[in-house]
Parts: sequence; C-alpha cells; structure tokens
Amino acid sequence: MQYEKQHGLFPTLLLHALCMVVVLVLGSCGSNNSEGSDPSSQNNETQSDDGFVSLFDGISLDGWEGSPDNWKVEDGQLIGFTSADKPLENNTFLIWRGGEPGDFELKIDFKISEAGNSGVQYRSEELAEPKLALKGYQADIDGKNTYTGQNYEERGRGFLAKRGEISLLQADQEPEITGSLGDGEELKSSIHFEDWNTLHIIAKGNHLKHYINGILMSEVIDEDPGLRKMSGLLGLQVHRGPPMEVRYRNILYKDISSQ
Repeated sequence: MQYEKQHGLFPTLLLHALCMVVVLVLGSCGSNNSEGSDPSSQNNETQSDDGFVSLFDGISLDGWEGSPDNWKVEDGQLIGFTSADKPLENNTFLIWRGGEPGDFELKIDFKISEAGNSGVQYRSEELAEPKLALKGYQADIDGKNTYTGQNYEERGRGFLAKRGEISLLQADQEPEITGSLGDGEELKSSIHFEDWNTLHIIAKGNHLKHYINGILMSEVIDEDPGLRKMSGLLGLQVHRGPPMEVRYRNILYKDISSQ
C-alpha cells in the first residue's frame, strides 16, 4: 500500500515540475520581447499613421517660449491674446524651441476673433530686439479672412503671394505672378468665419504651399538666393492692434527632408 502511494506520487510531481518549467520559459520569452522591442516603434504608437508628431502636449507651454501676457493654455488649446490694458507695441510670437525645420509639413487648427491678426511663422530668424520677434515666411491669418492663406514675409519682403496666386521670387524684383489657384474671394468662402479651420503648410526646398481646409490658397517658388531661407524657427504670432484672441490646437509636424 505504501509503495503504491509513492509510485503514484512520482508522475504527479514530475508533471508539476514540467509545468513550472514551461511557465518559466514562456515568462522569460515574454520579458525578453518587451525589453528588446524597438523604442522607435513604441514611440510610433503616439504618432499618426502618416508620420506626423505633435508639437503641443495640450496642457502646457513646454517646448515653446512666449510672453505670459499674451499666451496661455486652456482647454487643450494654445491661446494668443491682447487686451486694452496691455496693448502691444510690437508683434510678438510664441516660438517653438525644438529645432529649426527645413523641409517639413505642418498641420494646425486655428480659430480667430473677428478683430484678430495672427499667423504661423516658419523658416524664420529671431531678432535681438524687440524680444520674442521673428522675421521670415508667414502663413497669414486674420479674423476677417482678408489675408488668411497668403504668404507674407514678416519684417522682410512683405506680400510674397496673395490668396489665389502662384508667385516666383527673384533677386531685386517684385514677385512675378506665374499662375492662378482661383479667385481670392471665392477661395475665401471655404474659410470658416470665427470657427475652426485647418492650415497645412508644405515647405520643400524653395517651394512653399499654404492650404486651408484642404484647398491650396497660395504657392511660392523662392529663387532669390540672398533672401530666401531654407530652414529656421517655427512660431505663432499675436499682432499688435485692438484686443483680440486666436486659438491653436492639433499642432502636427512631419520632417520630409528625406522625401
């Protein structure tokens, strides 16, 4: 009787031991897969399928620099504003400190008050004075949509391509209008007044395109080697003038230098 109990116990113990080995091996494999995974693939989980990454965390100004008198974060949005008691003497900017993009795409949602004047700066340089001022290409935005979508060079050559224009820039010459994207007023009708719109900038080499709500609004080919910029700072503008507010959200960036 005693022999039979011992003899019957051995297969049971052996089976339990084998099960433990299997569990340990599987656990080890799972751990190794986790530790050895590609960090870039993990980061891709926070990126969109088309390769865009967010430049704004939705809760703070981390990565950006601007005057607290004119910029704040609220409801997942970057808000630029001016007030009657603190009027601006000069245009001011919220500057992205993450680099100086060259060839890129930028998508950004905006909503601006009727009295507002703003814009998205790119390939820009920072001035020593006044503080937090940029010089360079700007995708123009205004509350009345008079200029929204055009390419304007802040503190530079001025109007490079108005809404509906394709322009060629050459040294010591006025912009040459080489083509049309449509009537400026008709294009204006696709821009939402005091509501959310999506701006899409594509800067590749010396070729610059501004889209609003998926419609190409202006296009520039800059062949002026002395004045064009091939890389530089990104920034958001608050323009001096009457009290205003502009809101930005969903700031998505993609490097296309290898394309």
